[in-house]
Amino acid sequence: METSPAPAAGRPADTSGTVVEPGDGLPGTRRRRRGRRGAVIRVLQVVLAVAVLGGWELLTSLRVIDPFFFPRPSDIAVRIWEWISTGYILDDLAVTLEEALLAFVIGSVLGLVVGFLLARVSLLAGVLDPYLKMFNALPRVVLAPIFLLWFGLGIWSKVAFGVTLVFFIVFFNTFQGVRDVDRVLVDNVRMLGASEYHLVRHVLLPSALTWIFSSLHISAGFAITGAVVGEYLGAAKGVGYVIAQSEGVFDTTGVFAGMIILMLVVLVIDLLVNRLEALLLRWQDPAKTA
Repeated sequence: METSPAPAAGRPADTSGTVVEPGDGLPGTRRRRRGRRGAVIRVLQVVLAVAVLGGWELLTSLRVIDPFFFPRPSDIAVRIWEWISTGYILDDLAVTLEEALLAFVIGSVLGLVVGFLLARVSLLAGVLDPYLKMFNALPRVVLAPIFLLWFGLGIWSKVAFGVTLVFFIVFFNTFQGVRDVDRVLVDNVRMLGASEYHLVRHVLLPSALTWIFSSLHISAGFAITGAVVGEYLGAAKGVGYVIAQSEGVFDTTGVFAGMIILMLVVLVIDLLVNRLEALLLRWQDPAKTA
């Protein structure tokens, strides 16, 4: 009859015979493992970036890739530095960030409120369901010229366009997150006498936070996209306006420089959202996010 191997001295075994290392499952051990894994991921990210940019630089220098259509990364970096050091891009970047921030905040708040409301009032959700689906299916870009006519060339036409992009992302995630809360938990809390406010504050909102933050990560990029697209179609300021001007004179270096700046801005915003998410979800089991 086969027997399970005896555990090493000083190492306990679980009921299946698997040797359990001392310290396994402890919070400190998990944190160290996550730290090592995070360091490896960041090293691989840097290696990937160096490989892609190095290959791009080499191929354009050898004229394998036409530098007119794909300028060298070094030229793009020089242009970005010139724009920042001279202050050329700073005013335009501030305008774009203002538009994106307003669109992000307004769209997120509306998405959260409407998502919670419809998730809790099934009759209202049933009535509005086909209309929400129709508006969500509408290509947003066709709304940009209409918003320009309604609100003019100022920031509010870009904000309105950005809100239409952010709202539906946050709304659908919030709606689904609230609907997916364990019904037994909700019923038990109600039996204990919790009001609707306490139910939302202590059960529904914490349970739906993962869904909500997932939508906020996506919405940050879409808020920037809405601002830039609006500026591209009609504006006198903003990074989208700078990109459109560079494109008009066939300055591909300027176009790529504007796009790289926007990507870096979105990356910074996403890191801030990550920090906020870690702060608000610190009560969750760390092993689930490891």
